Amino acid sequence: MGMYSEYSDSELIELLKSGDRFAFTEIYNRYWSVLYAQVYKMLRDEDEAKDVIQEIFSKLWINAAAIKSSHNLGGLLYTAARNKVLNSIEKSRVRHDYAKSITAFISETDPDTIDKLDEKRLSKIIEREIQSLPPKMREIFELSRKENLSHKEIAEKLNLSDQTVKKQVQNALKIIRPRIEQIGFSLAILIIFR
Repeated sequence: MGMYSEYSDSELIELLKSGDRFAFTEIYNRYWSVLYAQVYKMLRDEDEAKDVIQEIFSKLWINAAAIKSSHNLGGLLYTAARNKVLNSIEKSRVRHDYAKSITAFISETDPDTIDKLDEKRLSKIIEREIQSLPPKMREIFELSRKENLSHKEIAEKLNLSDQTVKKQVQNALKIIRPRIEQIGFSLAILIIFR
């Protein structure tokens, strides 16, 4: 088993394609912890991150024959992890697609983050985060972003002070923005190593 650690990724792919379990074990040992760290950063859930990694390696074994020798193994695994995480995030709590309101929200988010995700997936992720806000905060935030009401208009509509509305919008952004930036940063790391 020791000699497998000396093989390049390309050599391991060739061995894996022929059903070599030791090559698979070497790939697993070589990439598990790095993939897990990145997936955990995005999901913040140990069990879910482990499930994602398990599924990636299971599919690698099952689909080994279809892997091209020229594939960058690290890139292949990182891409699979990124896509699996995005799919997992989408499936978990997606509600509605606010295409126009998301555009306004996106304009306030770091452009480097936006470049890392396509707009459709980002919209779904942001919507999930909005839906997870406390009810009153969510209502104020949606009035601000969906209906483009000013803080004063929201305050009048909900019988609140301007300051309360402003603080609720700021708090909503403090909750949502780090999650979106965290996902974007993690994806940037995955993309760099492709």
